[in-house]
Amino acid sequence: MSRKNGNNNSVDLDIGTLSGHLWEAANILRGPVDAADFKTYIFPLLFFKRLSDVYDEEYAVALEESDGDVEFAQFPENHRFQVPEGCHWKDVRAKSANIGHALQKAMRCIEQANPDTLHGIFGDAQWTNKDRLSDALLKDLIEHFSSLNLGNKHCKADILGQAYEYLIKKFADLTNKKAGEFYTPRSVVALMVRILAPKAGETIYDPACGTGGMLLEALHDVKEHGGDENLMLGKLYGQEKNLTTSSIARMNLFLHGAEDFHIERGDTLRLPAFYSGDSLATFDCVIANPPFSLEKWGDDVWINDPYGRNFAGLPPAKSGDFAWVQHMIKSMARKTGRMAVVLPHGVLFRMSKEGEIRRKLLEMDILEAVIGVGQNIFYGTGLAPCVLVFRDSKPKAHRQKVLFIDASKEFKTGRAQNELLPEHVDNIHRWYEGYQDVEGICRVVTLDEIRENDFNLNIPRYVEPVIEEESMTIDQAIANLKESLQAAYAAEDRLKALLEKEGLMA
Repeated sequence: MSRKNGNNNSVDLDIGTLSGHLWEAANILRGPVDAADFKTYIFPLLFFKRLSDVYDEEYAVALEESDGDVEFAQFPENHRFQVPEGCHWKDVRAKSANIGHALQKAMRCIEQANPDTLHGIFGDAQWTNKDRLSDALLKDLIEHFSSLNLGNKHCKADILGQAYEYLIKKFADLTNKKAGEFYTPRSVVALMVRILAPKAGETIYDPACGTGGMLLEALHDVKEHGGDENLMLGKLYGQEKNLTTSSIARMNLFLHGAEDFHIERGDTLRLPAFYSGDSLATFDCVIANPPFSLEKWGDDVWINDPYGRNFAGLPPAKSGDFAWVQHMIKSMARKTGRMAVVLPHGVLFRMSKEGEIRRKLLEMDILEAVIGVGQNIFYGTGLAPCVLVFRDSKPKAHRQKVLFIDASKEFKTGRAQNELLPEHVDNIHRWYEGYQDVEGICRVVTLDEIRENDFNLNIPRYVEPVIEEESMTIDQAIANLKESLQAAYAAEDRLKALLEKEGLMA
């Protein structure tokens, strides 16, 4: 079976060209498809096209190596992923009717042909719904994708990965409020990863992994610091409840060139995917931006949690913040384990059940730092969240202490969304690494002082902002006083005139 490329374009793609092209694909859907659903259709098509083009490249290489042996070129050993007969991009492209049905069939067959790696990866998009996706629209979309070659020779994994991230952010910008469910600003992710400082060979786990951005950033950080990428094979773990989002995470990792990882779909708090016997699996680095103050999170299950995740107490039924925290703490490896988690500010000071949990966690002496970030940086909330950093075994100099960082002014103001820039990330990371007092910004606080404050972790209790008073000359002060006196006299005259007019003054 001979495989020909589905397009004639052999130009090497740069990030600008590819990003623009993918965004135009989304625009083709605009109207029949709601913006919130763009990702449901665009990402599977992008992945399908990439698989097909890479398959063609592998086929051509095998054909050349075997002096034209077609049977040899089809051997599974010559391909990273299998593309069954009739399920290639070009097969769908050849259809003029019932294109949605052909797409759906091809994607399901590819999933079935690669059960260990691609099971369910294309999600649950309704390709056969002609009221939303007419044959004409799908034809336009497929022809649009067909104009580019997405094979490795023309589209490097890092370029494709960057374009994928570009799309994720663009879709987040479009949907804003809903975006918080799957997208964490990449600058915040970079900060958290830099704090955890993952090393080659260490395991990394995100229990609310969304589109996989935190896992990818951790992998990128390892490579940036000269770590052997091969030592990260099989070291990335994530769980995501939403089917579409978990599929996007897996595609994201594949398209970034990740070879071996574990992304599971499911409800982490009710049914954690990674465990050994009666114990949760543990990891060197645990990182997450879980849903804020999640209701109906599973308190009924946690009353008798088989994994002992209620070790500090049962969180309230209407707020799962400390359920995530306790799950993550339980998931930290002994000695090497450290974690960073994004949470609403309320976890720092809310009382009752959460206050008691906070007390127990503090007395365990595993909380290393509390970082308050700026407002309106995260999608879907104008609130200013915080980042909590925990370590299973804190450095000796940090024991019985917590570092508080007020980074609430570290952002660039934007029209719709504020932005944490690289220089802001650098500043916050430097303060964290320094682990010392900086006036108006950060302070190292003893557990005794926190205990005296009834285990309240609200940052303003410990870090007082520097009040900058404007200096004023004596002449300016006298001039301001004269101006104020004149205004007061004028106001008095107006009042007298009004009273006289009404006959209220003798």
